[in-house]
Amino acid sequence: MKKSTIRWGVSIVVGAGALAVLGFQQWGNGYSKDQVVMQILKEALQSSHFQPVDINDDLSDHVFVSFLDQVDVGKRFLTQADVKALGKFRTQLDDQFLAGDAAFFDMAYATMQKRFGEAKVYYTELLAQPFDFDVEESINTDLEKDDWAEDEKELKDRWRKQLKLRVLSRIYDDMEAATDEEPFDFATSEAKARERELEVHEEWFENLEDMERAEWFGAYMNAFTTQFDPHTEYYPPRQQENFEISMTGQLEGIGAQLRVRGDYVTVEKVVTGSASWRQGDLEEGDKITRVAQEGEEPVDVVGMGINKVVSMIRGPKGTVVILTVKKKDGTTMEIAIERDIVELEATFARSAVLGDEHKVGYIRLPKFYVNFYDSENRNCAEDVRLEIEKLKEQNVEGIIFDLRNNGGGSLQAAIDIVGLFIDKGPVVQVKERRRGAQTYSDRNGGTSYDGPLVVMVNEGSASASEIVAAAIQDYHRGVVVGSSHTHGKGTVQNVIEIDNVVGSQFNSVKPLGALKITTQKFYRINGHTTQLQGVEPDIILPFSWQDIDWGEKEYPTALSVDEISGAYYDIWPGYEPEKLKNAVLNSVARVDTSTKFARITAYATWLAAQQEDTEVNLQYDAYVAETKAREESAKQWDKLTRLNDSMSVSALPSQIELFESDSSKAEDYSRWFKGLSRDLYLREAVHVMEDVR
Repeated sequence: MKKSTIRWGVSIVVGAGALAVLGFQQWGNGYSKDQVVMQILKEALQSSHFQPVDINDDLSDHVFVSFLDQVDVGKRFLTQADVKALGKFRTQLDDQFLAGDAAFFDMAYATMQKRFGEAKVYYTELLAQPFDFDVEESINTDLEKDDWAEDEKELKDRWRKQLKLRVLSRIYDDMEAATDEEPFDFATSEAKARERELEVHEEWFENLEDMERAEWFGAYMNAFTTQFDPHTEYYPPRQQENFEISMTGQLEGIGAQLRVRGDYVTVEKVVTGSASWRQGDLEEGDKITRVAQEGEEPVDVVGMGINKVVSMIRGPKGTVVILTVKKKDGTTMEIAIERDIVELEATFARSAVLGDEHKVGYIRLPKFYVNFYDSENRNCAEDVRLEIEKLKEQNVEGIIFDLRNNGGGSLQAAIDIVGLFIDKGPVVQVKERRRGAQTYSDRNGGTSYDGPLVVMVNEGSASASEIVAAAIQDYHRGVVVGSSHTHGKGTVQNVIEIDNVVGSQFNSVKPLGALKITTQKFYRINGHTTQLQGVEPDIILPFSWQDIDWGEKEYPTALSVDEISGAYYDIWPGYEPEKLKNAVLNSVARVDTSTKFARITAYATWLAAQQEDTEVNLQYDAYVAETKAREESAKQWDKLTRLNDSMSVSALPSQIELFESDSSKAEDYSRWFKGLSRDLYLREAVHVMEDVR
């Protein structure tokens, strides 16, 4: 049976047929699982990757560094002597990969297992007695600034400082939670904190011991695949068994996409319409430190594997899970979320009418969904068309199309949506490794809407969203408004299930996992790519991450920016350059005099400084003073993008009918309307609409 997966802008269908496409050889018997996986990955990367790199000594060196960084993120296990011993293979990994030889991995794996055993002794001894919180010392929490420990003595001291910081953090939390009924006692808190840390580390090491060799081997293979590009990844069998978690991190129960970053399971995205989205406090970038079931003690999850954390967060609809998270600004928050299924209605296109005298239509599209399986499934292009018709019946004077935080979906849906706003013509170009660019066009004459159009994007708008924004911009069909550039992911991945690729003679070594591989690249109709650089809006607004690297630019192996020949297309006949110029100037003037946007700019500077300030004092009084100061400083940025006054937001007649029959929908839309009414960026988009209509 074929499977269809949506990855950042396209639908890729994969199955046993991938064998013929990729031309994999059918080897004889006698191969180990490692050898089969390495041969498959080697052939796939060389024959099918969009832009393969040479498998040579230079790649070997990068793989060596990448693998050790992956398996020892905090540099808490390996010493310089270990790295030197493993270094004899530093320029041989390419040859071993080509030959299906796992000698380096076997040595590294054995070394890590030995060091895990020694680390258990370290933390057990260190947590058996109180730390000295009077001594003046600090720790740098930026792991990349550390080199490997010189010897076991330095390694143990690193463990001491890291454990001391964790215990200190727990003591501070106890102090902040103290009441008259339960006053704070330092000695009691310190002993309890060490006891809890011991439990946490015992559980963490149980998870490490539970990791199968195949999972460590998977990390080794990914040290190779990610040298080709950051989105090409190998998934070993255990990860493949839980495909939704391994590929997207989407968790049943609260509706958050999670990813492991260092010691933390981190929120990658909050799913629109989910329990987390409705609750409102969980945000992208939050680091989960504790998980509790309602009425039970919280469990520390720092350093815990994602599958373990997932199992704790999941639960029956209607039950409550309490997450303790560390925010980007360093503050801690407890968030209680009532588990539920993702509310699909909220992931579909929806609309509203903004304003009273001069009515503006507003359409929000959270993702590009399409009827992949049967005609009963909803299609976002058709849904957007229907929303346009509803808004036209309300005599709106313009439409704002919101693609903020839309991570993509179906390529065809993106093409069809652009076709709603143009007569007909090219929308996007797609290039494969061995073929010239193909132009994908809207071939349906006529438009669903030919009036004033504003498209909203931000740093979370990716792939299919970038295709739509770029096409609207290239045709000069509307005005694109948002952060300095969109995400910048202009590549397409194909998923290959390896068990379907190899023959039955390899049944003895199955399961073999899956490979996600980059096979294509998007280009705008003007010949530029959205890869890495994203789409730069016509009107750029300040945003919180503007002083921090983000998006595709965060990945050192991201595919480069290039150009191809542009397609032939006609500029929108209603384009008025003077109106656009006037809208840009007016927006700049409004932003320059806006205290709200000034606060966002100031926050961006503050946030960047916070990320640079990675030195933490381990002396108790200094730690308390610095933490209190940081938390007080963070409070000034509350409700950063929310306006104090509200804009008129009205429901459509069809929505009002829905509210009468479904009170939960009425409540959901009421919250949505309230958020829209005080949305700083949407208010600016309305002002832009006033200038261009």
